[in-house]
Amino acid sequence: MSMFTKALCAFILAFGFAIALSGCASSQKTQSMPKIDMSAWKYNEEDDVYYQIGIQYVANPVDTAYETLALFVPGAYFDAKSNGDGTYTVSVNKKNTVDGFSAKDAPFVMPIQTPGYAALEAPTAYCHDVKSYTDSGFIFIYAGSRGREHGLPAGVTDFKAAIRYVRYNKNLLPGNTERLFTYGMSGGGAQSAILGATGDAVEYEKYLRAIGAVMSESDAVMGSMDWCPITNLNVADAAYEWELGSARENLDEETKAISDGLSKAFAHYINSLGLKDENGTALTLEQSGDGLYHAGSYYDYLKSTIETSLNNFLSDTSWPYNANAQKAALGQNMILPEGWMPRGPQGIQNHPPAAEDLDGVKREKTAFGNVDLGGTYNSASEDIAALNKNEEWVIYDEKTNSAKITSVEAFMKNVKQLQKNVGAFDDMNRSQGENVLFGFGDGKGLHFDSIMANVLEEEGSSLSKSYKADLKKTDSLGSTMEERGNMYNPMYYLSSAYEGYKTSKVAKFWRIHAGIFQGDTAISTELDYALALKNYGSEVKSVDFSEVWGLYHTEAERSGTSTENLIAWIKECLKLSTF
Repeated sequence: MSMFTKALCAFILAFGFAIALSGCASSQKTQSMPKIDMSAWKYNEEDDVYYQIGIQYVANPVDTAYETLALFVPGAYFDAKSNGDGTYTVSVNKKNTVDGFSAKDAPFVMPIQTPGYAALEAPTAYCHDVKSYTDSGFIFIYAGSRGREHGLPAGVTDFKAAIRYVRYNKNLLPGNTERLFTYGMSGGGAQSAILGATGDAVEYEKYLRAIGAVMSESDAVMGSMDWCPITNLNVADAAYEWELGSARENLDEETKAISDGLSKAFAHYINSLGLKDENGTALTLEQSGDGLYHAGSYYDYLKSTIETSLNNFLSDTSWPYNANAQKAALGQNMILPEGWMPRGPQGIQNHPPAAEDLDGVKREKTAFGNVDLGGTYNSASEDIAALNKNEEWVIYDEKTNSAKITSVEAFMKNVKQLQKNVGAFDDMNRSQGENVLFGFGDGKGLHFDSIMANVLEEEGSSLSKSYKADLKKTDSLGSTMEERGNMYNPMYYLSSAYEGYKTSKVAKFWRIHAGIFQGDTAISTELDYALALKNYGSEVKSVDFSEVWGLYHTEAERSGTSTENLIAWIKECLKLSTF
């Protein structure tokens, strides 16, 4: 028996499944999986939608509460005959159309609703929220998936398996399964991005085989919509400190050294990527007066990104402007973080009691005083004055209705929401959701950030030992912490700095939007993989990237609702598609 087969059997038995088949036989089993029963459809007359729920998409599910899917199909795409028991036997109608689509070319859309990389329970009843999509001629796939408590790559593996199963049934279903789009926000936006970057990636094969996924079909997607994606986790701690470290105050000497060390490490990382702007200019960081590399073409590009966000806001806004009322009118969710208060003289934001870390040293969250932008402003000048309340960092030209900022650091100190400790994602206590994500399915967190581990070692911190120990661990299928991290890092597949570059089928169409005020991750998180996509080559047809001024961790849109804009974007992509 090979080492792979031993590891595979150990994985399956760990979850309580006893099978008498080898890993190779498991893949053969998936080829004879039952296909969708075309005599078991239900019908929602109000929405004119045929649907099925509880469709098992893998042969060896770990948990059927998660590993089933539902399908919702516009009524026009089927001819149906009642079975007399509330179900219908259907056949595909290739002539009818819905909003310009037919059963020949209708796209599929799949939500990745997994904030914080949480598990997504499969639907157990009809979902009225699908109506906006089915009325637009889309076929809606609602797949459940395991979450962070199961350890990565369980979540993305399950979504890949669901996509493969839908394609396994392509000869039965209406629509074109090649025209498949995913969307999500936060951890869901991250997993949507990963799905977009990792089509048919070989690293996932053994995990797909372990759950009995269909191995004869592709899991690549055509498009990925990512709102506020919390991703690029291998460098997220360093990125956070490079951007937001300047907003921290009153750090003890050791923590300040760690923050600065991470900031410098981020600069070295950026300089290794070979990123270029739209004009082909190399984007790099240079050492600045503070020693933290807040200079160079990458810094200037980030600064211009912030200025573009502000100038879009000035262009989009009608005055007087009531910030909270306007955002509510746009249908934005999570406009402000729960319990939000402006920092500084007006109040302290997210300032919990000191926490005791593993080495016994107490550390407190600290924050610079940011400004309160929740009021009503009669003009752009009034809004700019509010931004400049603590210091003059926004330079406004009333004649051209345009603005510039003095520095990235000023934006971070005055506006960006600082809400995480040093070690923002790989917490020193292993207490973040991302630590659990990198665990082995027992709900316990593990360290995963090698950059953080090296900085801690350089600073002589005893914590480096726990980081180094966790980084040496492997999961039940033999993957190292680095390998698992690569699987959940879009940059591994999108940047020429990584071995995974161009080894997967990358989505052709991308839409990446974030609230620029959020403190859940650094702006560079979404900026870097948007740049990598723009640099990728002709395989990527379009990248719609936007940082939205005034919004936090939400489905960030400059105007309209997220659902309306998502549907419009998919339709626009399909006009450019060769399928």
